Amino acid sequence: MLELYHHGSSVCAAKVRMVLSEKDMEWTGHYIDILKGEQFTPEYLALNPKGVVPILIDDGTIIRESTVICEYIHPMCATLTFTCSHRVTMNRLPSDEVDTLIAKTPDAGLRKRKREWFDLGFEGPEFIKAVQVFEKMLADMETALVDHKWLAGNSLSLADIGVLPYVNRLAMFTMLEKWPPARPRALDWFERMKARSSFEPAVNEYLPESLANDFRTNGAKSWPEVEKVLKSL
Repeated sequence: MLELYHHGSSVCAAKVRMVLSEKDMEWTGHYIDILKGEQFTPEYLALNPKGVVPILIDDGTIIRESTVICEYIHPMCATLTFTCSHRVTMNRLPSDEVDTLIAKTPDAGLRKRKREWFDLGFEGPEFIKAVQVFEKMLADMETALVDHKWLAGNSLSLADIGVLPYVNRLAMFTMLEKWPPARPRALDWFERMKARSSFEPAVNEYLPESLANDFRTNGAKSWPEVEKVLKSL
C-alpha cells in the first residue's frame, strides 16, 4: 500500500494526490499540519530530514524528491503563499511561538527565507521575483495552449497535473481571474481541469476550511501588492 505524507495547502502534495486519483491507485494518507510544526517532529524528520511535504512511501521505499516543474515553481509558490497568507495566519501566534516554529526548519537557507518572508512581507527580496515567475507561468501556458487542448499535446499529461496546483493557488487567493493581461486559454484549461473527477478529492478535500478562508481573505487583501508588481513589469 502506498503511503502519502501530505498537507492540504501543499501544491506538490496536491499534484501527487491528483496523479494517484487519475491512475485510480489506493493509498493511505498521513496528514502533516505544517502550520503546527508537525513536519519537524523527530518521527517525521527521520523520514524526511528536510522537514517538508509530501513524501511517498512505497513498500518501505521513501520518495522525497519532486519533479522538475516543482523545482522551478515550488520555491516561488512558497514565497507567494507565505508572504500573502501564512504570515498573517502565523501572526495570530505569540511571537515566541513564531520564532520557535521558524527555528525548527532544518534547512538553514529555507529558515533564513522564512524569516525574511515573515519579517519583511511584501518588501522582501523574493516577493517581486515570485510574482514574475507566476506571470511567466501563465504566459507560457497561454502560448502552449494555442495549438493544443492540453499543455503537452491533445491529451492530459503529467505536465497539466504538475502545473495545476500552482494555477489553483492563484485561484484560491482570488487572484487568477484578476491577473492581467487576460489569459482566456489558461482560464479555459483551468475550468476543464476543475471539471475532472480527480480535482476535488486531490486538491480541495484536504484543505481545512479555516485555511481556505484565510487564503481567500488574505489573498484579496494582498492583491494590490501583487498588482503593483505586475504593473511595473
